[in-house]
Amino acid sequence: MSDIDKIEELQGLLREDVNNFQARRELAVLLMDAGFNEESLKNLLYLSKNFEEDSGIFYNLGIVYEKLKQYSSARDAYQKAIELEPEALDAIYNLGLVYIELKDYEKAIESFKKVLKSDSEDSNSYFNLGLVYFKMQDYPNAIRYFQRTIDINDEDIYAHFYIGNVLKEMGEYVGAREEFEKVLSLSPDYSWAYYNLAVLDYEEGNYSQAEENLRKTIELNPADVDAYKILAQLIAKTGYYSDAENMVLQAMNNCGESGDLYYLAGEITKTQGDIEKSKNYFNKALANSKTLSLSIDKVQAIISSL
Repeated sequence: MSDIDKIEELQGLLREDVNNFQARRELAVLLMDAGFNEESLKNLLYLSKNFEEDSGIFYNLGIVYEKLKQYSSARDAYQKAIELEPEALDAIYNLGLVYIELKDYEKAIESFKKVLKSDSEDSNSYFNLGLVYFKMQDYPNAIRYFQRTIDINDEDIYAHFYIGNVLKEMGEYVGAREEFEKVLSLSPDYSWAYYNLAVLDYEEGNYSQAEENLRKTIELNPADVDAYKILAQLIAKTGYYSDAENMVLQAMNNCGESGDLYYLAGEITKTQGDIEKSKNYFNKALANSKTLSLSIDKVQAIISSL
């Protein structure tokens, strides 16, 4: 029986008996797993009012709220689950994830460390501790916990990736490059590793290699707008202004119009000497000011100077 058929069967049972709690429990989980989160939530809330001491119901409530990006409600549900079952490690772990979303980093750290007290080999908790410290810009601790993740599972591409990012932020480009290349050895289609290698290449003045890695990034992820931006700037730097402009237009075709992209096209055509086209792009940047990083006054001043 397919999940949809099972859902329909359970819904039928509830139409016959609204207090068939076992059917409602099964239905809530099936709906959640199938992505029908709003419907799952209704059933779980109904159950929570009838089984106020059931940790599992509140745990599932937390999951559904998390899926719906209602993080404060997810936090409250997980806390209730833990109150009812203090050693519920899954709830404690998920609570840590929610604290990350709420930017309550100290409590996230507390949650993951609590998990590790019971399971010192939980690589996911080490990884998330690294992620929290990375977000806090505490790079030594970030590396410490990402490295602990790798000590347990050397094939964790995300831990290698984040160590690469930390080392890049610290200016240790050799080590960063080794980590991004390790990621690609484990997952050859991981576009963000190519992007970060391109950034390192660009910073080191290795423009041909940067271009190659940026084109690979876009091949794997045609919606990576930052890759288009850097690649367009790189092409313009070599004097191929029309190609650079076309790259920006390709970015808008694949990623959508934005003030920043129109501004970049304006800068490229201004350098090329096409003043009318440049003005047109700058005016379109102003028309898309919600996605423009520069101030409107600065762009208006550029237009006035042309």
